[in-house]
Amino acid sequence: MRRFSSHTALHTLSELNVTPLLDLAFVLLIIFMITTPLLENSMDLVVPTSATARQEVNPSKVQIISIDRNQTLKLNQEVCSLEQLEVRLRALKTADPQIAVIIRPHKDLPIQQFVTIMDMLKKINVTKVGVMTREAEDHSNQ
Repeated sequence: MRRFSSHTALHTLSELNVTPLLDLAFVLLIIFMITTPLLENSMDLVVPTSATARQEVNPSKVQIISIDRNQTLKLNQEVCSLEQLEVRLRALKTADPQIAVIIRPHKDLPIQQFVTIMDMLKKINVTKVGVMTREAEDHSNQ
């Protein structure tokens, strides 16, 4: 004898199974909890190399900020403090709104000094900023 059910063959599912979604959320939470402490470790800045580092730059149109290992700042080979650098770049920005700046950091420079210069350039509203690199050394024959 066949049993009859009160459900029809064409019924809709009115509940959503959230168990797989919760599993996924917990897996992602665990992954983020494991990887977040690894992001907080500080590192020394190592300037990357570039295959296109040989391109010529017109020095009359570009201001070059050099930062050596001892965190000495130079604007176009003239030593200056951070405050003097900001005043001089602000004056250059007023004279030429399309000013371009290249930052030439030493490869052993701590990243904080580099970030401080970038923050200062953003505050002055200098938008054309580049980082000078050196040509990559060929290690294929070693």
